Amino acid sequence: MDLRQRIDADIKAAMLARDKDRLNVLRAIKSALLLELTKEGGDHQVSDEAGLRILQKLLKQRNEAAAIYRQQGRDDMAGEEETQARIIEGYLPAPLGAAELDALVKETLEGIGAKSMADMGRAMKAVNEKVAGRAEGSVVAAAVKKWLGAG
Repeated sequence: MDLRQRIDADIKAAMLARDKDRLNVLRAIKSALLLELTKEGGDHQVSDEAGLRILQKLLKQRNEAAAIYRQQGRDDMAGEEETQARIIEGYLPAPLGAAELDALVKETLEGIGAKSMADMGRAMKAVNEKVAGRAEGSVVAAAVKKWLGAG
C-alpha cells in the first residue's frame, strides 16, 4: 500500500471515529500529496522519496509553528501544533540515532572515497540517499562535515 492509499484509509477511519484532530492533519497531508501530483504531471502516484520529503516539510512546519506559539505564550496553540506533529511523525520512518548516523556517514564516505570538504556535495548526495528521510538535512550535513574534517 502506497502512502496515498494509507492516508485515504486513515482518513476514512478518522471520519468513522469522529477524530477531528487526526482528520485535519490527514487532510493536510493528502492535500500536499495531491499538490505534488500536479507538479509531477498527474502520475496517479507520488514517489516514496517525494512523499517522505512532503511529510518532513509538514513536520518541520508544525514544529516551527509550535516553537513560535510557545515564545508568544500561546501554549494552547502550541499544543495543537505538537499534536499534529506527532500524527505526522507516525508516517515517517524511525529516525536514526546519532551513533547510527555517524556509522552510516563513515561507511558511505569510505565507499565513495570522499576525503575533504571539496567532496562535500558528492558526499551529501550519497549520504542523503542512504538516510532516506530518517534524519534532518542539517544534522546530516554536520555529520558529513565532521568526517570531512571541517567540523
